[in-house]
Amino acid sequence: MADFYDEFAPLFHLIFQDWEASIERQGEQLQHILQARWPGHSTVLDVSCGIGTQAIALARREFRVTASDLSAPTVERARKEAAQRGLDIAFSVCDMRRAHAHHGSGFDLVISCDNSVPHLLSDGDILLALKQMLACLRPGGGGLISLRSYDQEPRGRNIVKPYGVREENGKRYIPFQVWDFEGDYYDFTLFLVEEDLSSHAIKTTALRARYYAISPDRLLGLLQEAGFQRVARLDEGYYQPILVGTRAAS
Repeated sequence: MADFYDEFAPLFHLIFQDWEASIERQGEQLQHILQARWPGHSTVLDVSCGIGTQAIALARREFRVTASDLSAPTVERARKEAAQRGLDIAFSVCDMRRAHAHHGSGFDLVISCDNSVPHLLSDGDILLALKQMLACLRPGGGGLISLRSYDQEPRGRNIVKPYGVREENGKRYIPFQVWDFEGDYYDFTLFLVEEDLSSHAIKTTALRARYYAISPDRLLGLLQEAGFQRVARLDEGYYQPILVGTRAAS
């Protein structure tokens, strides 16, 4: 997955119709959820920050944010995006399966959004990551994960997931994914068609990777197995289902 995101980092924002608007919207939604479940908690560790969508969003709302991701080019872009917005976020490169060894403990909140956890391809790896996230939390701290509703996704081959059409800097972009399922896993290819609007030259980029289509219920079970308490699924207030859990207070 690191190779996928290394190459995708400069283009990442194109999966959003309006990335800046998405940052603002997700910040408002996440702030509401976090403050409702864990009032007064303000230090956040984002263990799969990508180019900074949620980290930037929460830093704007006066959360103190630390963030990491597996891909060094992605982290570097996130760092630049935050600096351009005048935000102080500590970014670094880290595999979420080693989050505690890298970041230590004492955070109020740990998050992983945008369907990042299913990049891990086994229950064992996911459980390891969840235990690391739990260890990063202070007693009474909260964990939050967002993921696709895989229990509601059709299975099969040649499943096309379009993003729409984007225009910027004299170019038109058409991003879309194609999924091919094999049991509880699917290989996907992210295609990005780029057209120069002045010369009409066309370039196509294709990036490939694999996901584990873990169901939200199965992930809730792994949260409990990892040691999280008060686990729950939230289906309103965010663009993906959210799973939450809390570290025991003592």
